[in-house]
Amino acid sequence: MVPEKSVVLPISVITYIDLSRVGRELSNLDDFMLQASIRKTGTPMQLPRLSKLLDDTAAINKLNLIDEKERKALLTALTYIKEHAPKIHISFSAEPNAQFITKIAENIRSTINPLALIQVGLQPTIAAGCILRTPNKQFDMSLRQQLRKSRPLLVELIHKTQAPVKPAVKTVEVA
Repeated sequence: MVPEKSVVLPISVITYIDLSRVGRELSNLDDFMLQASIRKTGTPMQLPRLSKLLDDTAAINKLNLIDEKERKALLTALTYIKEHAPKIHISFSAEPNAQFITKIAENIRSTINPLALIQVGLQPTIAAGCILRTPNKQFDMSLRQQLRKSRPLLVELIHKTQAPVKPAVKTVEVA
């Protein structure tokens, strides 16, 4: 039996959607195994192919998905995680690559919560940086926000560095 709190999510399961896919696939596998147990003995059957996400989840938790108790326990744990895991939304100005998102997920899971789920969004208006949102907080770490906060200082520096404008003096030659 796998208690919900001892289940570990592999780094390949990053988003809520990934977690839902694993749960759906595990549920389908459970249905297949139930149907297989009802079939006549000797009827040929082929196990459904498992995705990398489900395979990674079973491997990291050292579970045998053929065992009904372990399957049911994992299904219960995944349902618990889906309902209670911290969800973090991160918006970027451009689509980040998968390696970058994996590094962010590793960092968040090691420092904040090992079950944290991440959702990535696009918001081109932020220029650079990111905006991080949780259900009750928002952290704007964008270049746009930093420039907005620094505007008075930037204006002051620009005025200090500009030389005062001297009126132009015209010289007229007298013949």
